[in-house]
Amino acid sequence: MIKATIILKSGKSDSLERRHPWVFSGAIKKFEGNPSEGDLVEVVSNKNEFLGIGHYQNGSIAIRILSFEKTIVNNDFWTKKIQSAFHLRKNIGLIDNPKTNTYRLTFAEGDGLPGLVVDIYNKTAVIQAHSLGMHQNRKVISEIIKESLGARIKNIYYKGEDSLPKNNEISVKNEFLLGNLAEDIVFENGLKFKVNWVDGQKTGFFIDQRENRKLVGRYANEKTVLNTYCYTGGFSVYALANGAKHVDSVDSSKKAMELTDVNIDLNNFGANHQSHTNDAMDFLANIEKPYDLMILDPPAFAKHIDVRHRAVSGYKRINLMALSKIASGGILFTFSCSQVIDPRLFESTILSAAIIAKRNVRVLHHLSQPADHPFSIFHPEGRYLKGLVLYVE
Repeated sequence: MIKATIILKSGKSDSLERRHPWVFSGAIKKFEGNPSEGDLVEVVSNKNEFLGIGHYQNGSIAIRILSFEKTIVNNDFWTKKIQSAFHLRKNIGLIDNPKTNTYRLTFAEGDGLPGLVVDIYNKTAVIQAHSLGMHQNRKVISEIIKESLGARIKNIYYKGEDSLPKNNEISVKNEFLLGNLAEDIVFENGLKFKVNWVDGQKTGFFIDQRENRKLVGRYANEKTVLNTYCYTGGFSVYALANGAKHVDSVDSSKKAMELTDVNIDLNNFGANHQSHTNDAMDFLANIEKPYDLMILDPPAFAKHIDVRHRAVSGYKRINLMALSKIASGGILFTFSCSQVIDPRLFESTILSAAIIAKRNVRVLHHLSQPADHPFSIFHPEGRYLKGLVLYVE
């Protein structure tokens, strides 16, 4: 039910008319009604022209648009959205794929469901809400997932404690909405990974690097490999599966290194692998023999625009260290998952590091997230994952 109408200032309707799904607080002229966070609201122009329906929230992004057409947001609405997301994944070959049974079912704005992420791990769906509006609809969404995927799903886990904004006053708890399985062994491109969605980071596994891990495998044969910020060792497993001579995996988290060892053993690759519980920068600084292939996949250095400069310094520092240490003829995979660091800024940062390192660097690939993480052409902010594959002489 629509709880309020929000009228925008003159000249602030353009982005919605271009179907960008965010309304910033500074664009609002006045409220007709008194919405609470999470309520459905209607957005109109300064001339009272309909623009969209969305969830209201506190913060700089005041409204996340669910529909640019007048509609009723009910069970049928949610069903159509989730089934549309399902059909996209089916069309790209991820549904009922015998070699890959983990994928992202809904990707927020990319699927017209801002604030909602659903990841599938074999027969488990893990739901994360990034807005109070989606949190309030978690049980309805859970039922629709169960109905839409049928026998493919036996467990549904809601994991909203860490994903919801901290400025709301409601009590949020993680909980099973169906079943009670906390972890499982999943397949990705035929390789095995243990995923624990209850205790793991995000929803349990970084699905967004699936195709980039596969690309690492293409380059890993007979190479010595360093995988920094390895988390559960995904890149390491792919490198070893494709004939890497030796792989060192590094993460500052002891728990992450234990998970890496589990995944290495699951695939029987222990003979050519070593884990290191260490800070990535410290490890890089003390490298004695150069590696043929290196992976830099740090956590988001900037989650907000006001710390972007500090994040750029962090990316420059670690890439400078890697470029200084990698073998001549080596290949560097380097990533940023910070949404506020756009591709141009990321590339400029790597350029600056290469100049200081005095290495000749050529770009082999521009990387992003896979097709089950689609971003709307109207919402370029959805392209959060940036990566470069560099040939370093």
